[in-house]
Amino acid sequence: MEEEIIISGRMNAKVDPLLHIWGWEIAFYLFVGGLAAGILFFASFYYLRGKEKDYPATVKWAPLIAPFILVLGLGALFLDLHHKLYFWRLYTTVRLQSPMSWGAWTLLVITPLSVLWVATYIRELFPKWDWKFQWLYNLESFLISNRRVLAWVMVFYSVILGIYTGILLSAFNARPLWNTSILGPLFLASGLSAGAAVIMAFSKNKLERRHFSQLDLVIIGVELFFIIHLFMGLLASTEVQIEAAEMFLGGQYTLPFWIFVVFIGMILPAMLELLELRGQKIPVLIQ
Repeated sequence: MEEEIIISGRMNAKVDPLLHIWGWEIAFYLFVGGLAAGILFFASFYYLRGKEKDYPATVKWAPLIAPFILVLGLGALFLDLHHKLYFWRLYTTVRLQSPMSWGAWTLLVITPLSVLWVATYIRELFPKWDWKFQWLYNLESFLISNRRVLAWVMVFYSVILGIYTGILLSAFNARPLWNTSILGPLFLASGLSAGAAVIMAFSKNKLERRHFSQLDLVIIGVELFFIIHLFMGLLASTEVQIEAAEMFLGGQYTLPFWIFVVFIGMILPAMLELLELRGQKIPVLIQ
């Protein structure tokens, strides 16, 4: 029998609860996960609409980075895990009521799916590409002939990828600011906006860039609508949620949020896109 002496009433290991603060890993994954979701959604959606030749950056070029940023995002999630050797337990069960389960299985599907999508265009984009093995050429031919099936699966899973993180955070009852059903659609809209921005950076087609510039303006408008209604919902809710909202409406996070997130992240890009649509020459990297 071991005797354990408690010398303090606070911060006793395995006795008192310890709050784990998320680091850069989670923030990084949330960004690249949403970005990948936006890129893959537009690639599959516009392919299904028959815009493959009209929007080459959307369907072919921008998806090239999706597998890499998804792998980087997964690596960041792995670094954040406390028990790294047991991550596989997420895949021993399916729990439909768990956003974490949905996210784990979605990442398991969409990461290789993004690789397969890129593989169907790789020799078209890089004519000197050599698969080395005949079975890879056979697989490529099979995937190209079933590209439409891939697109339908990818458009479905990309939406889940973009929305599940918001639903996951909204399930945290102990976080009043997150505990709102509007967080899922807001995260999806944010990912779509980031995806549209990357496509514009890749595109050399004036019509394609103009289309996504107009589309991004609509998405930014939707984001602002969601943010306004998020705060309206919080202010009409319980006392703790009102206090959470007030931290961004006159409290300590007011200036960082409204300057860096809303103005620099949404309003300024929207203004630049409007200027470009009106004929002004705006470098795409600035947008």
